[in-house]
Amino acid sequence: MARSDLLISLVKASVGGDKTAVRSAVENIIAEEKGKQHNVLAERLTRALQTNGNGSRTFPPSGYENKNRVREALAEVTPKHRLDDIVLNEQTRQNIDQLIEEQQRASLLRAHGLDPRHRVMLVGPPGNGKTSLAEAIAESLAVPFFIIRYEALIGSYLGETAQRLKRVFDFIRTTPCVVFFDEFDAVGKERGDLHETGEIKRVVSSLLMHVDELPSYAVIIAASNHAELLDRAVWRRFQLRLNLPAPTAKELQIYLEKQFKKFDGSPGISSANVVKRLGSVSYAEAEEFILDIRRREVLSMHEKPLKSILSEQLQAWEDRAQPKNQSSKAAE
Repeated sequence: MARSDLLISLVKASVGGDKTAVRSAVENIIAEEKGKQHNVLAERLTRALQTNGNGSRTFPPSGYENKNRVREALAEVTPKHRLDDIVLNEQTRQNIDQLIEEQQRASLLRAHGLDPRHRVMLVGPPGNGKTSLAEAIAESLAVPFFIIRYEALIGSYLGETAQRLKRVFDFIRTTPCVVFFDEFDAVGKERGDLHETGEIKRVVSSLLMHVDELPSYAVIIAASNHAELLDRAVWRRFQLRLNLPAPTAKELQIYLEKQFKKFDGSPGISSANVVKRLGSVSYAEAEEFILDIRRREVLSMHEKPLKSILSEQLQAWEDRAQPKNQSSKAAE
């Protein structure tokens, strides 16, 4: 929301004696000032919002009520991945580095009448790093990371989903953060789909409006395994649209080499040979393979050589149950 609109909303709410609207307007101003790195002013506004002239509290802490209303639909997660842990092609890594630089130097951009990019679409098959990349962006920016929980967002009654969506975006606007919409096609479906009801069309229209109004200090990252289902107008809202395909053998090799450096001892087999024995796997499967090795290492009290553990886990991997179509492909 533009600063002029916020000030007008604040004046109207004050004149009308609407404390809830006053708090909402001031919280948005606080978040905007934080996004500009005006932390002293943001802190003074926060204190003014929470106390009256006698020092007693007049409003709940900033965002308190909104957090209560949307806690079911937003899960705050501590990022487990860093950018250096993720293998990206050169162009994708460059795009992500630019996004992070723009967010970190947003004050300079705003001084020249520009906003940093903050709307990102990630597409590609499941298990290939979309969630991990979103986590890594939040970790790099040192801001809270939220994941949308659709089971609490999508309602069964007319207008319920749009109302919950509004509450979520009202909260997002109150603080610099990264918000991740996985399986974004659940709420961003093509409105021309003849199989969809009028309700989903209203939800998409509401979603587009909220995305347009989102301030640039709040980064929204949407991910989809089925990009063809997304509404064309949804696509246009995202400034960065990145494809995360299944990893190549070379990319898997780089990933494994990064991981093996974190272990004690030598794996005793080249990363190229490990990749060959693993076959065509996603990053999620490769990560689970590494976690299995780490579990065995910990349970052996680090007495068993990495080479032996790796050999056993590779054998277990090759003997694992698979869907019939994958088994036949592997045999070929």
